[in-house]
Amino acid sequence: MKTWKWAILFLLILVMTTIPFAEAISQCPMCRMAAESNLEHGGTEGKGLNTGILYMLSLPYLLVLTIGIIWYRNRKLSQLEEQ
Repeated sequence: MKTWKWAILFLLILVMTTIPFAEAISQCPMCRMAAESNLEHGGTEGKGLNTGILYMLSLPYLLVLTIGIIWYRNRKLSQLEEQ
């Protein structure tokens, strides 16, 4: 009986995550075309869009790096305290 509950929960989560994804994919070409059109007419919004994408891409890496540095320092301090 438990396996049925987990299967239903898995299918529900799968459906709930894929429905909004299809709508999000359809927005990407619209944004790209708007940015390209703006750049062709001398605008700068497309460059800002690319900078924003790179900024959002770098944040998870910086977060993982920060957590790693904190973990390394705490581990090093705990090893020094044990000696």
